[in-house]
This record gives sequence, structure tokens and C-alpha cells, in this order.
Amino acid sequence: MKFIATSDWHLGNLFHGNDRLEEHRHFLGWLLEQIGAQKPDALLVAGDIYDNSNPSAAAQQAYYTFLTDATRLCPQMHIIITAGNHDSASRLEAPRTLLSLFHIEVRGNLVHKYVDNERVYNYDDLIIPISNAQGEHIVVIAVPYLRSDVVQTANYSDGVNIILRQLTARARELHPGSKIVMMAHMYAKGADIAKEDASEKIIIGGQEEVGIGNWPEHPDYLTCGHIHKRQHIWGTNWARYTGSVLPMSFAEKDYQHSVDLVSIDGTENIDVQHIIYTPQHPLLILPEGEEEVSPKKLTKLIKEQLPDRTDGKLDDSAPYVLLKVAQDKVSNDEIKELENSFDNKNAVLCRIQKINRALNIHTLTGEQEVRSVDDVLNRDPMETLCEAFSIKHKVEMNERQKELLTSLLSDINTDENN
Repeated sequence: MKFIATSDWHLGNLFHGNDRLEEHRHFLGWLLEQIGAQKPDALLVAGDIYDNSNPSAAAQQAYYTFLTDATRLCPQMHIIITAGNHDSASRLEAPRTLLSLFHIEVRGNLVHKYVDNERVYNYDDLIIPISNAQGEHIVVIAVPYLRSDVVQTANYSDGVNIILRQLTARARELHPGSKIVMMAHMYAKGADIAKEDASEKIIIGGQEEVGIGNWPEHPDYLTCGHIHKRQHIWGTNWARYTGSVLPMSFAEKDYQHSVDLVSIDGTENIDVQHIIYTPQHPLLILPEGEEEVSPKKLTKLIKEQLPDRTDGKLDDSAPYVLLKVAQDKVSNDEIKELENSFDNKNAVLCRIQKINRALNIHTLTGEQEVRSVDDVLNRDPMETLCEAFSIKHKVEMNERQKELLTSLLSDINTDENN
């Protein structure tokens, strides 16, 4: 059997105020072409279908139009979709009964009930066997993003691991001898994320980081969403992130975007091929290096490196541009002039970042270089709060105080996501 795995579509995303609906339609059209060419038995989409929990009507229309077109193109193909941390699980699941009539299975929640005051999960609801015309079959475990109020253990990683392992054991109990494919949406330990301007919603202090490397009875394959860089999951040779379909920040400028074509036969061999997708709008940073640039030099770079518009119109491949200018060398009038310099250029100015001269600040962890406000905003708040406590009280926070602060920050994050 073979299936296409993807995740992190983020339909409805605005990139620095630019509506990306046409970019997403471009990707979905490309994905339909791959489905038509590969004729996969299944399409697995591991979360973050939408960019927020209340997507626009246009974003929802793009989603349902794709499902309609994909079903018409390959009527026997199974489509399995799970909710990510950006999605509203209930909204995504609302048409579940109707969609299931067309081989489309949506899972947004891990259903549970209480028996003798003990929470009991309905694991069977997430276990989906699928077969093809040749009689081959696999079992897909469709795990949506597990919020801390669902896991309900003091250690989030341990709680998630218990659920994943019990799910896998249950799938093998129900379908002995079948290949097990799990799809999930989580922040796996060791995942490579952007050091600056990370667009994934990583929980403060890494409270929702999940270690899965030490798992002898793991599924045959795991495809995962949430982290935007395509990569193996640390400590495994059986689990991968497919990555986002579009760059979500300028920190992801050099990421390669793709979907995975996974083939599973009756042996232990699992073949994974990357089908590369090229987004419509490349990202460009001027200047590319770390040098401090004056507005005059930046204007020269814009003139030399950016092409003019044809007939005064932007084309479909116009790059998104980030300008970096020296903070102490720019006035408001010069900022306006830089903005105006894009009027006739085939490029979209997304942001002008003011860079300070390199400044080293002393922290408890050593000297840290700060060149822009982003360097401060992107710092781990837990680390900053611990340092502020130490500076004020002349003593480091004890473990109990750190636990209380971690719990408070986690509660704040949960409230923001609900």
C-alpha cells in the first residue's frame, strides 16, 4: 500500500498582512496533480489544517473544494485528517458523519468517559483500518493534538507516551499482524526549529516536548505535524515530520517543502520518497548577511536585485521581502522612501527590521548577543523570569517555585488556545 502524508497547511494564514489564499489554492492544485499521478491508497493530513480556530469562509471553501476534487479524482482513496493545535477540534469534526460516507475520516478529539471516577479513553475511535482494491490493508492510528487538559498528568511527555503506547497496543490487539501507521501532531524532543522568529506555537519552557525515542514496541511508521522543518524525529528511524507546505516566517526561508509518498509492503521495508513542492512566492532577505546597512545602500540593493513589474502588475512568483536596516542610520522619512521604492518592483515588502549594533548583555547563562527587538521577544520567557527572580532576590528559584511557574505559564497558554 502507499499513501501521501502531509501536514501544517495553515489555510487562512496571513503572511505579514498578505492573504495567502491563492498560494494555498496553488498548493492544493499541485497536491491534486500528485494524487492523480501516484494514485495513493490514502492521504494523511496530520493537523493544522487551518491557521486559526475560526477560519474564514474562503479558507473553509478551499478546504472542502479540495476534498471534493480529491474524492472525485480518486473515489477509492481514503482521506484521514486530524486536528492540530491551531485547529478547533470541534469545528473540524462537525461534518464527520457526512464526510465518512466518502472515505474521509476526521478526528479532532480523543473521546473519553468516566467510570468509577476514572477517565477511560475510547481508543477504538482513533483506530482506522483501511484496505485497497488489491486486498492489502494497514491500520492508521489518527491522533489529534493532545492538549494538556486531555492528558491530565503532571508530566506531559509521560502522559502522551502512555496514550500513544496504549493506542498502539490496542491497534495490534484489534488487528493482529497488520502494519500500524500512526499520525500525530506534537512537539517531539530534539526537533529542529528556527532559533529566531519560530512560527510554531511551542509551549513556554518546553512543557509539551514529547520524547518518543525509547519505544521498542513503536508503530511501523509515524508521520507527524507541528514542526515546520521536514526532518526525522530525533532518536528514531521510523518517525518523520513532513514539514509545512509554505514557509510561515522568514526564519523558514531556506526550508524545503514537500509531501511524503510512503510505500509499505509485506516485509519490514518502508520506502519514503519526498515529492518536492515549490511555493509560489519565494522569501528574500536584503541584505543576506549580518552587515549593518544604511537606507542609501539598501535602496541600491532594491534597485539592483529586484526586477520591475510588467505592465505595473505583480506576478504570481513575486518574492516576499524582508529589509534589514541599521537602527541608528534610519529616519522615519527614509523608512517611507524604502516603502515607496517597492511601488514599481515585482516584489512584496513584508517588513522592515531595524537592526541595532551588536550588543552583548550579561545573563545567568553567559553573554548573549542582542541585535534587534526580536532577539528579546523570541527568548524563552521561562528563562527570562528565572533570571529576573535571581536578580531581585539574589538567589536562584527552587524546584517547587519553577514547577509552580511552569504550571502557571501552561495555564496561560491553554487559555490563549481555547
